[in-house]
Amino acid sequence: MSATTKERPTKDTTKTTASGEPWRPQSMIEDNPVGLPEEVAEELIPKLDEIQCTLWTLYHQYHKHHWLVEGPQFRDLHHFLEEHYEEVHKYTDRIAERITALGGIPTSAPANQAKLSHVEHEPEGTFRIRQSLKNDLEAERTLAVLVRETIDAALDLKDHGTKRQLERLLTATEDRAHHLDHFLGEDTLDHNMLGDE
Repeated sequence: MSATTKERPTKDTTKTTASGEPWRPQSMIEDNPVGLPEEVAEELIPKLDEIQCTLWTLYHQYHKHHWLVEGPQFRDLHHFLEEHYEEVHKYTDRIAERITALGGIPTSAPANQAKLSHVEHEPEGTFRIRQSLKNDLEAERTLAVLVRETIDAALDLKDHGTKRQLERLLTATEDRAHHLDHFLGEDTLDHNMLGDE
């Protein structure tokens, strides 16, 4: 199979540095080995790239909260957040691998990922744990909406492999959001744990 390349419909942020110039710029899409038409790959790769960039932001935010969590529920939340960032990392890898299967190159530079992410990094510093978890829940909601939209696009384009990967991601995203919502519940034995103080 010949490797044809097409210009990617997103802005190319590749720069020539001391490392040299890449032999294949990110803006080019190769023929894919899975038999999908070029137009399908061209439409889905940028959408998948936005998802994997959003996942990276969420991964970093969960990791930050894992490092900084304090208080009476420290141990439970520390492990809870670790499970979440490990799961998010797993799906980040799966989506990036799907991009390569479609003939694309996932965005990997953190600054470029931040530009494509649908979730903004939380500002530096420590937030109260309730606010941190609220920020995580909002990020999960944003991700879920983005993933659902892309599932619909994949289905319309008859890319069942991408649709299946995204459905698995959506289930995991909704599950994390559900667990965050439970942690944010206001039923507790300790009245001091209700507030942000």
